[in-house]
Amino acid sequence: MTNEDDMLVTPWEVKGTIDYDRLIEEFGTERIDEKLRKKIEKIAGESHILLDRELFFSHRDLDWVMKEYEKGNKFILYTGRGPSGDVHIGHLVPWMFTKWMQDCFKVPLYFQLTNDEKFWFDQDMTYEQVHELTRDNALDVIATGFDPEKTFILDDIKHIDLMYELAVKVAKKVTFSTARAVFGFENSMNIGGIFYPSMQAVPAFLHSWIHERKTPCIIPCAIDQDPYWRITRDVAEKLGYYKPASIQNKFVPGLQEGGKMSSSDPMSAIYTTDSPKKAKKKVLAAFTGGRTTAKEQRELGANPEICSVFKYYTFIFMPDDKELADIRMKCVSGDILCGACKQILVPRMMEFLEKHQAAREEAKERLHEFSADKLRNLVRK
Repeated sequence: MTNEDDMLVTPWEVKGTIDYDRLIEEFGTERIDEKLRKKIEKIAGESHILLDRELFFSHRDLDWVMKEYEKGNKFILYTGRGPSGDVHIGHLVPWMFTKWMQDCFKVPLYFQLTNDEKFWFDQDMTYEQVHELTRDNALDVIATGFDPEKTFILDDIKHIDLMYELAVKVAKKVTFSTARAVFGFENSMNIGGIFYPSMQAVPAFLHSWIHERKTPCIIPCAIDQDPYWRITRDVAEKLGYYKPASIQNKFVPGLQEGGKMSSSDPMSAIYTTDSPKKAKKKVLAAFTGGRTTAKEQRELGANPEICSVFKYYTFIFMPDDKELADIRMKCVSGDILCGACKQILVPRMMEFLEKHQAAREEAKERLHEFSADKLRNLVRK
């Protein structure tokens, strides 16, 4: 099996060597070019390394939303999380970018916790487990630093009263043949799972429905979630709303060779709840692009393009471009060995986790500030 043939990217599974150019072609998204990056920077008043480094790399209709914003037509943000387990650093990447967008553009965020999805799709998941994971994952959302005045965390099960009217309207416009074609549903899929794409569409329209005014929407997400938005976009205009725009990021690679971080493989990811000792152990055991021996690496250099440690620097832990270029040069020239490079990451990772965990602890007393409960008063009006 070639690297090109072993790639699998679906909303539920990602594996193999990821060819992002191929994903753009297969999914039908557009590459974010320099012109669009500069436009976003101009309107936002600053740039973001995830854009500058092309880690957010493709989009749907983002250019249109930026034009609307310049006309005075503000947008809303929508992203989410399926609470199937603990949150890892890969999950935080689109959230961090979403926070930046909220800060720069001063817009509302609808954050969906899709506990119904995880209950329906995982036959081993109990209702009690998914309820507990929903609350636990919400702590990580709050710890990311969103504005409580402009953030609404939607718990699909708890907030079904806010969502169901829109969900049934979406469901009426989506045939089973369409859902099966997009998601590959088989006869063994329960009817909850078949209905679920209607629920995931709701936050894209909820603000417009509540305020009775068509409002553009941007969905920052990893590229594997794109199929859901295809159905959402298909039904949007039929329901009287704008098609939601989206901006997709690349995957933060797992600590082991190949693929992305996986909640099912604890050693492949750094979790937000990992102790400093455990995180250090994982970093020191991480897959790199190093040579078999130190002598060989000093002579021939290493390959940062396949190194999980270098990817961590690229996404989060080395925001200074000059420092990143310097560590890359030392890597390919053999001036630094993998062990020494990992030792640079360890304290940065530990500091990041300590700050996040402190914010996570504080979030336990702030859940009500972010809950979509507060939307109920608007709906009643």
